Amino acid sequence: PGSRLEESGLAQRFAVSRTPVREALAQLASTGLVEIRPHQGAVVAAMTVQRMMEMFEVMAHLEALCATLAARRATAEERERLIEAHNTCKQLAEEGDPDRYYSQNKLLHELIYAGSHNRFLEENTRAIRNRVSPYRRLQLRHRGRLATSWAEHDAVVTAIMDGDGERAGAAMQAHVTVQADVFADLISALPPAYIQADTG
Repeated sequence: PGSRLEESGLAQRFAVSRTPVREALAQLASTGLVEIRPHQGAVVAAMTVQRMMEMFEVMAHLEALCATLAARRATAEERERLIEAHNTCKQLAEEGDPDRYYSQNKLLHELIYAGSHNRFLEENTRAIRNRVSPYRRLQLRHRGRLATSWAEHDAVVTAIMDGDGERAGAAMQAHVTVQADVFADLISALPPAYIQADTG
């Protein structure tokens, strides 16, 4: 957040003209990921604290619904892949590697989205997840968070494997919901560019 996105540099990097870069930036601006500022160009959008809280709240409900449906609808192959991703997360949590854990964590959540067999839900959950991902990633750097995250995953995965949608949804909502003390720690750890002042 706060980083400038220069059209000419992006066009050169991706070996395209400036027109598709401009179109891509406009699309990113329409989703709130980028801000187009007069006389400054495009910058990666920062978030207000209120907006971040609202997005995490919605995210918790969407992911809970994904887990609920996955418990009822995931195929045997999808469940097997979920267990594999979960076991890899455990290993990475034990190794204390937040970056690799984050990548595997993302895969695990993607598998749960896919297991819901609801494309509209999957697309919208992913869109919000992508918007808050820089903030979710920073959470994993808090002391003890990797082990806690894996334990929360374990409750979700176990419920999905048991076919218990209600339990899976509740466990996922608890996992994604940011508790007050954790949220305060997260905000305090953010670089200044990540948060903008509330304007309303």
